[in-house]
Formats: sequence, C-alpha cells, structure tokens
Amino acid sequence: MAMVSMGFSVNNTATFPNLGRIKRCRGMAFASLTNKESVSLGVRLTEGEGNLPKLVLTSPAGSEAEIYLFGGCVTSWKVPNGKDLLFVRPDAVFDKKKPISGGIPHCFPQFGPGPIQQHGFARNVDWTFVDSENLEGNPVVTLELKDAPYSRAMWDFSFHALYKVTLNAKSLSTELKVKNTDNKAFSFTTALHTYFRASASGASVKGLKGSKTLNKDPDPKNPVEGREERDVVTFPGFVDCVYLDTSDELHLDNGLGDLISIKNTNWSDAVLWNPYLQMEACYKDFVCVENAKIGSVQLEPDQTWTAVQHLSIA
Repeated sequence: MAMVSMGFSVNNTATFPNLGRIKRCRGMAFASLTNKESVSLGVRLTEGEGNLPKLVLTSPAGSEAEIYLFGGCVTSWKVPNGKDLLFVRPDAVFDKKKPISGGIPHCFPQFGPGPIQQHGFARNVDWTFVDSENLEGNPVVTLELKDAPYSRAMWDFSFHALYKVTLNAKSLSTELKVKNTDNKAFSFTTALHTYFRASASGASVKGLKGSKTLNKDPDPKNPVEGREERDVVTFPGFVDCVYLDTSDELHLDNGLGDLISIKNTNWSDAVLWNPYLQMEACYKDFVCVENAKIGSVQLEPDQTWTAVQHLSIA
C-alpha cells in the first residue's frame, strides 16, 4: 500500500528557510547546488534514491550526513575519513510504498507490534523541513511532523513532533520533541531503530550489565525476563533483546575498527537486534543498537517530551 504524505509538498516552487528558492525537477523538489547560502550553512536539499528529497549536511571537518524527508530518516553518517558508520539494507526501497530499511528510522507512536501498524506511522510518511542553521561551523536542520487524516485514522490524536539533527566533525546528534496539541491526554512508545555498519560476528556492546532484559529469542511473542550479567554483549546468532532502564551511555565496537559512543538523554531503554539467517543476504554487515522508550510516555494537553541521542566516534 502506498504511503501518504503528511508534510513535504510543493506546487511549482517553494521557499525553505535559509535554503533559498527550491525548484521543481523531474517531479520532485530540490535545492540548487550553486546556492551560496546553503553552501555556507553546510546544508543542501537534493534528490536521493527514487528521486526522493534528501538533505545533505556537511561539516567543515569533512563529515557528512544524509536525511530523507520520507520517514525523517537519517540514512548516512560519514566521518571525515569517508567511512559510513550507518547501514542501509540492500533490500531497502525508496518508492514510499514501505519504510526505508536502514539508517535511523523512527518508531512512533508505537514501538513494535500493537494496535496500529508495526513501529507506528512516523517512518512511513513525509516530514517537513522547517529550519536550518549553523552553530560554530556545524550544520543543524530541523524537521517536523504533525497529525493528518492518515495518522488520525489509526491514532486519533493531535500532536507536533520536531526532530533536530546536528552534525559535528566526529558526532551526530538528534533531538526528538513530541508535543500533545490535542485537548485530551495520549500515550505513546517510541524508538530510534539505528542500523550500524558492522561485522556482526565481531561486534560487541558494553554498558548493559545489570539491566533488566526481555529476550525475544526464541519466541518474540513471549519474551523471557531476565537480567544482563555480561560486561560485553555480542551477536553470536539471532539477537532480539530489550534492555530496560539502561545507562545513559553505551559503547559499540562495530568489529570494523571503530568504537562508537551512544549517549542519550531520556531514552531510558535500549534494544539489540540482528536477524541472523532471517536476512541471509546482509545480516553479517550490520547490528542494530536502538535507543528506545518501551514504557508508555503519558502526555497531557500542551505537555512536551524530549529525548536526545548523541553518537560519536573515538
């Protein structure tokens, strides 16, 4: 089923804050690559896979990030040496008929299965680009998502989400703000389903010892409760495990020579996932280490929930 736009749209031309005029080409909108202002900001809007609009952020140090407006999905984070630390699966499609499989997809307002579609609708719709700025030479962009008929048909609440992405020389930070703009309370669960490029057989995560676990192996529908006793958690086969009340910093050794710090504020939980033989074509090349909010967030009208993820490389 084709997904429905909830934000990004143009007629013939449109103005994007700080990026100048946007013109229409081959049915999609993109920013002129010669726009001096966008170059000085380190942000440009161009066409990505499937002619989908994509933001490209570049830092003075040479790091780069790519963000698709469809799904508000960060699909690439390259450090100055050109190495991409994120992973997009080879079966990913860019036709808006399904979410982009890889990078940092949103899970909102539902993580996992439940009364609405798997992982919610935020990864299935267009986000709107609302702002760009430059902080001490580093590019920052903000996207937004609001309720629309498509979302209200399955989750009948009014909300306003802002997603700020900041690129530095050796780090990528995201801030998610969700505001209840309805006249009644609502609750949600959420996660950032981050795919890291890795050698799965050599990858490991530190910082989870002591956390309560909900292990979905072997039966995802009946997770086994436990507690993590290991200092270093590895990916020897199929892994699908929720960690509750984790520390605010994990360390991922991706098995490719990189040590990545995964810091968070207000993402209280974490999920480790690798599909193993369920995705034989690519499981060896990535692991997912996800910041999550497994327990429901309760928001009264006009209340806002904010969470930050900060990825950095040693």
